[in-house]
Amino acid sequence: MSQQEYRLAPNGFTAEQWEQFTADGVIVIEDALSDEEIDRYLQAIDRYCAADAQYNPTKFCMRENIVQRDPTFAELIDHPRHVGYGYDIYGELLKLHLSQIFIRPTDGNYNHWHHDGARAVPYGVYAPELPLQLKISYWLTDLPSTKMGNFVYLPGSHRSQHSKYYHTHESVPGEKILCVPKGAMTVANCNTWHRVEPNESDVVRKNIFLAYCPSWVCEGDRYQSDPNWLKTLNREQRIIMRSYANPYARAKPPAEDFPLFLDRDTRSDSDPDADIRVPLKQRKRLTMPEKMGLASASTP
Repeated sequence: MSQQEYRLAPNGFTAEQWEQFTADGVIVIEDALSDEEIDRYLQAIDRYCAADAQYNPTKFCMRENIVQRDPTFAELIDHPRHVGYGYDIYGELLKLHLSQIFIRPTDGNYNHWHHDGARAVPYGVYAPELPLQLKISYWLTDLPSTKMGNFVYLPGSHRSQHSKYYHTHESVPGEKILCVPKGAMTVANCNTWHRVEPNESDVVRKNIFLAYCPSWVCEGDRYQSDPNWLKTLNREQRIIMRSYANPYARAKPPAEDFPLFLDRDTRSDSDPDADIRVPLKQRKRLTMPEKMGLASASTP
């Protein structure tokens, strides 16, 4: 494959979004999806539920590894609408950590305050500046008011591994209850403390969630992907799934998986000062935070 056939990295954080993301832990992007796109995703969710013998429309439903269940979901693995946010942080070792659908009818189900990922020894112990898990959320139903199964988060709480409200559902000073129109997208640092309101409305809240991480963090919803299904994916989707037979390939992927994307500005597979003596699969490439001086990129 020639360099011209590799894709440029899709757009990710703007400077303003990154400033808000690092300050609050969450950014909200309204009108990210068109009405046609919303309908398409809702139809895919309905198809999945119709084929699931255990699905009960009156009860909370969560299903994982959805990208392997329907081609519409598979398209989201590397969708340019959002994958650039993950690539900005994880660069050439980007991986889809998990993919989910959530359906919240009026059944009294809700979540306590928590952060995502490891609990006994949180991700923040090892990565206090950048998240080891980034969650993209598609909001497919209108949430104009509270008590509709809303996502609630505490801005800035991604910097703390402790909360006196942990495992409670108490209202916290400074919390934000997400009230958004359908078609909104959120990008969240998974270290951010959050909870979910109960749904007391007659609206069934439906979401798609996709979490990304570095390829060397273990998958959250699978061990390996079906090899026949992998053959139906494009190159970037297959790589981002990181379904390797050799576990250490998660830390040192094979040569054919580089570059994942070309630099969106320079259109190159390497940084301007790259040492070309080093094979491409081992060649250091700066991530967006490093380029902005927000993470260490020193060399000996």
